[in-house]
Amino acid sequence: MSSVPKTDVGAESSQTSDEYLAHIEEEWNKKIDVEIDTLVSGMTALVDIASIKEKDKYQASQEAFQAECRAESMALAASSLLSITHSLKLMLLVGDEDEIAARRAQELERIHEQVAEAKEWAVKGWEALTQEGKEK
Repeated sequence: MSSVPKTDVGAESSQTSDEYLAHIEEEWNKKIDVEIDTLVSGMTALVDIASIKEKDKYQASQEAFQAECRAESMALAASSLLSITHSLKLMLLVGDEDEIAARRAQELERIHEQVAEAKEWAVKGWEALTQEGKEK
């Protein structure tokens, strides 16, 4: 069983697990890049719009509308990034088997230590009781 596991993405294309995970990682990176580009271009546009110069009412209202639209798209991009962050955290928590196994091992170690301490305490208590019984 030394072969690398294959994923069943489609009937005609079968990828190794590493290739599939690399593809998924690339998709997440693209989503993040798109949202960050939206934030950066929106901020750049807002800075350009906010330049101080002589403007007539039409141009001022037009720039106000542009600023409002840019701010809205930036808010949506930030919300999308927050959603992506939440999804990635959940995937890490659910899928991090090494961390889960390490925590389980730590908890088991702690429980074994507590059991050993309880046994030691019980033995000392029993010895104290038997000593009192012999003295009487």
